[in-house]
Amino acid sequence: MTNNPITFETCPEPNTYTDVAPITLTDQTIEARKNKVLQKMQEEKIDVLIIYADKEHGSNFEYLTGFIPRFEEGLLVIDKSGKSTVVLGNENLKLANLSRIKVDLIHSPLFSLPNQPMENDDKLENIFSHLKLQNQQRIGLIGWKMFTTSVQPAEQMLDIPYFIVDALKNATKDDVELVNGAYLLIGDHGARTTNNANEIAHYEYGANLASTRMLKALNAIEIGAKETDIGQHLNAEGQYNSVVTIAATGKRFEKANIYPSYKQVKRGDPMSLTVGYKGGLSSRAGLVVENEQQLPEDQTDYLEAVAKPYYHAVVTWLETIKVGIKGDQLYQAIERVFPKEKYHWHLNPGHLVADEEWMASPIYNHSSEPLKSGMIFQIDIIPSVPGYTGVSAEECVALADQTLQANIKKQYPELWERILSRKAYLQDILNIEVSPDVLPLSNTVAYLRPFYLAKDKALKVKRAR
Repeated sequence: MTNNPITFETCPEPNTYTDVAPITLTDQTIEARKNKVLQKMQEEKIDVLIIYADKEHGSNFEYLTGFIPRFEEGLLVIDKSGKSTVVLGNENLKLANLSRIKVDLIHSPLFSLPNQPMENDDKLENIFSHLKLQNQQRIGLIGWKMFTTSVQPAEQMLDIPYFIVDALKNATKDDVELVNGAYLLIGDHGARTTNNANEIAHYEYGANLASTRMLKALNAIEIGAKETDIGQHLNAEGQYNSVVTIAATGKRFEKANIYPSYKQVKRGDPMSLTVGYKGGLSSRAGLVVENEQQLPEDQTDYLEAVAKPYYHAVVTWLETIKVGIKGDQLYQAIERVFPKEKYHWHLNPGHLVADEEWMASPIYNHSSEPLKSGMIFQIDIIPSVPGYTGVSAEECVALADQTLQANIKKQYPELWERILSRKAYLQDILNIEVSPDVLPLSNTVAYLRPFYLAKDKALKVKRAR
């Protein structure tokens, strides 16, 4: 691991890639996904899974069906035999025939928007009875939230709407056990936590897009530009954003606004940029200045006090992470070089990414969870030093053992060439030595301009002579 100093100097931009087509998940991948879920059900003695979805919380549902119920709600019911049923509202009925796994369809207008027609109206109790849920012993309910509290039984905390849970209780026997089953998908050993070559190619599309557009937005920052001018560079190709797009200059959240406005960029402003898509997010924070002479009077040491220590933490993260280490090892590596007590970061220093921006994280204090081949991570260390503007360079990488790397190289040679180019940039330009296990999915991993107007400069590791 490097102990070389961090410098801020002239540095070429990383390559970006336009016209990279989305990769569709194959039928074989979908079948493997379903088999993983059924295996987890068997291991945990779950008779039936009921997976809830709405527009904001659809990733667990989408993992098998390939779609979310958009502006409605829906249920995916899977029994241990593999038989699957979707319960959908008025405007998603047509999607059942397109589901990536074979499903039966039950129409329930209860999942439709208010005041829409209520043909086929029926109590959920009757639907659940039709599905013979009253004959089951242990039913897993999955929304999106895997509770990790230690002060109460997390398995008993259910995060799907009450009207569904209430109907299920009414339709089943008192001795039927209802448990939060999210851990089967996103917990330690969860079905969704690792990816095959096809899935990594599928998600790399979003990581590439987010980082490509981030660099475009960074290059568009000028005095007098509006937040919306910058924001339009972040959103691209009509893709659904996994988080709210941020292009915020000066004081953030004025009058509770979280979206880009017509506020103009001013010299000396703090500025935050974020864009996320399925599989990847890019985020930056820094100051709208060209050099240290333009820094605010109370932050003249910003580089040494905040930016360089943060960058050292990012380098440490990249040079530590590899297949097989425990989450606590990565957590402690960051704590040693970037102590929480001084820099006041409080979230996990990195987390898993998939269809959603934050799935879960094996990286936490005392974590014994191993980091596995096929995991996709977002570097996510957020300092908050009193009196100083923040700094960030959030990007995505995957972990892959030799077998997975060989599969990617064989099945997606163009993706493999992009990965090699990104690794070469890290090593040859930024002087960061990563494990062979680390596959950068973003173009701008560790590329950080803390001074937005110094567009030819970036932080990097000083090469030892």
